Amino acid sequence: MKPVPKFDSNRTEPLLRVTGLSKQYVQRRTFSRTEFTVDAFQDVDLTLFRGKTSALVGESGAGKSSLARCIALLERPSSGRIELEGEDLLALDRKALFPIRRRMQMIFQDPASALNPGLSACEIITEPLAIQREGTKLQRRERALQLMEQVGLDAKWQRKLPFEFSGGQRQRLVIARALALKPSVLILDEALSNLDASNQSLILELLAELQVSHSLAYLYISHDLRLVSQFADEVAVMYQGRIVERKKMRELLAAPEHSYTKQLLATVRSVESILLERSA
Repeated sequence: MKPVPKFDSNRTEPLLRVTGLSKQYVQRRTFSRTEFTVDAFQDVDLTLFRGKTSALVGESGAGKSSLARCIALLERPSSGRIELEGEDLLALDRKALFPIRRRMQMIFQDPASALNPGLSACEIITEPLAIQREGTKLQRRERALQLMEQVGLDAKWQRKLPFEFSGGQRQRLVIARALALKPSVLILDEALSNLDASNQSLILELLAELQVSHSLAYLYISHDLRLVSQFADEVAVMYQGRIVERKKMRELLAAPEHSYTKQLLATVRSVESILLERSA
């Protein structure tokens, strides 16, 4: 396979750099003790820059979610490097990683399953602050109320439970929780796919505003190239566990090279209309 050229951003050093990342899972055959390995993804290179959005697109089963979990350090990759501002995170022990985890937060596809149904909105947002032993109980509550207002949730809803919110409101609650620890990187794994078109647009606007106000780097993971095209600065296409193409968003839309990228583009409305929309 022809090697994928590295994306040249012509910008400052990346906030997050992923190099040669791979993940294998050990599985056991049914009715047998025989074990075998399955490659979730192989030799992945990615870079994220402060205030910019990098997208990762591909079909279900391509390895996107496994990659996201490894980058977020929820799982340990089999090989490779993850550097945050030049520091190799995989070289750190558990104790050294504890304060660093706050700098990368993840937003999952289904906000309902990502929230503790027995906690109030305020408790959900303050939970990571309590885990990191940050501030007093009163300070944590004040921080939670500020974040609720910032993501478009009325502070008077602080005692509501997750089931009392709509799908879009629950996703805003998840975003508020992710921002509680003032991260540098947000990893969004299909974060909009469970929302209707109206809520998708509203959350996209919110994410754009938060990116500017907090100087956040986003890694947005999706199977929907149409949605990604609306806000990503650069995009990597993942196919069968490998990055097969990586370009600036506009360049990818105008001149896709890999056959799978062309297949993805064929499933959305005309490229010309997308480019026109991005220029508006």
